Amino acid sequence: METQQGAGPKEVWKFAITAVLLSLGLAGCSYDPSPQPVASGVGTPTGSATAAAADVGLQSALGPVVSDSFGNADFYTTLPGDTTEMVAHSFRLSEAKLAEFNALHQQGTLATGTKLRLIPAPGPILGAKGTAVVDAKGIPTSYVVAPNDTVGGITYRFGLTDEQLAEANKVAITYEKGGVYFLLAGKHLRLQKNPVDSRSGTGTAVKNSFGQAIFYTTVDGDSLDSLGYKFRCSTAQLLQYNPSLAADRPVPAGTRVRLIPGGLKIDGARGSFTADAAGIPLTYTTAPGDNERQVEFRFGVTDLRSANRPLTGGAGAWYDLAPSRDEFAPCQTISLDLDKPINK
Repeated sequence: METQQGAGPKEVWKFAITAVLLSLGLAGCSYDPSPQPVASGVGTPTGSATAAAADVGLQSALGPVVSDSFGNADFYTTLPGDTTEMVAHSFRLSEAKLAEFNALHQQGTLATGTKLRLIPAPGPILGAKGTAVVDAKGIPTSYVVAPNDTVGGITYRFGLTDEQLAEANKVAITYEKGGVYFLLAGKHLRLQKNPVDSRSGTGTAVKNSFGQAIFYTTVDGDSLDSLGYKFRCSTAQLLQYNPSLAADRPVPAGTRVRLIPGGLKIDGARGSFTADAAGIPLTYTTAPGDNERQVEFRFGVTDLRSANRPLTGGAGAWYDLAPSRDEFAPCQTISLDLDKPINK
């Protein structure tokens, strides 16, 4: 194996160690950085129970588990020999939380066949004081937001992550983080997602320069629900962007689905645009009443200002805003492509 020219002793040792790892087949092992779907320290997915118990040297709790649509464990039924410590550590809970969720008055061995809650007991809590609907298994399925609710309160009460709550409601996580979508009092939120075919979501996506998927070619098993969960589009949006699709018909494999409004003019983004051969938008000409947020939404752009950065001066963009400062001045041609900025 060749070393870099002029490499010193430390660099030579690095190359030698790498060679040993490769010969042992260890260098091919990769670390998966994706987070485990653990919701605020509440119940974990069933697959995490053994690992969690092993972390503290305990036998894992192996009884029946009732999980939600995301794989989060919401209920556990005890087997002979189960203890509060074993169950708590298996599902990454403290014994105090397990006792709180189940009104347990003492720690230690649990009666066989006891069904334990791994999420907070039913009813309002601080940050989630609204009413919920549960299914026959006790899994929360929907929730009505109350005044002064918080995203953290809602996700904690129902054993979800922020991302899972966003996915269930088919909205982008950016809306969820800002509290714009979830915290409207009286809003009905979905807490679970519908089952989707295991083959879904493996089609080919076309992304713009910002890394946003704007087209997707379907495979067998794809549905409006699976597309909505994967790309955070509601069924109504998908039908609006793709007039050839219908809510009462399956999505044929090989269908090229538009994931952004694109050619559909919307309030605040009614101008014209150009696109490349793949349909990726390149430039946009502003119309009266247009604003940055809506133009970004229409074309799947996450940072319009970076695509129109000035050649000199500080941060910001070169384009002009109307006197209200909330809208574009009309008839300006701006870039929608981060890799092909328009500088002025």
